[in-house]
Amino acid sequence: MEQRGAMYDAAGFQVLSRDECLRLLGSTAVGRLVYTDRALPVVHPVVYVLDGESVVLRVPEGSAMLVARNTIVAFQIDEVVPDLSKGWSVMGVGHVVEVEDECRLVHLRRLPLPSRGWGNHDHYLVVELEVISGRRIP
Repeated sequence: MEQRGAMYDAAGFQVLSRDECLRLLGSTAVGRLVYTDRALPVVHPVVYVLDGESVVLRVPEGSAMLVARNTIVAFQIDEVVPDLSKGWSVMGVGHVVEVEDECRLVHLRRLPLPSRGWGNHDHYLVVELEVISGRRIP
């Protein structure tokens, strides 16, 4: 379905372009990381920052999210008003890698991403977004 240059899905939601999805991903600081732990789905709220087309997480030592390393995850953000009259949602899917390269860690440590742990050792997880999709309530 197409109307006034915009694309709409079968439910009547406007389909967002990759560029618009990335813009929205860069406009918020809290999202949801969706991964599997012992064959069960887990949805974990996270503070993040967008670096290019990758989602960066700063995870404290001992975090349950560390099981997501070297797996495929989903990442989701949204903003919807309570009466459902307007809003949007963006979801990305990609591989999670833990960054251990010191040169790259120097860059990641400069990002505006506060530590959430009590200790001195944080892990930097990067979700390399491979698929990004989004919808807006028209």
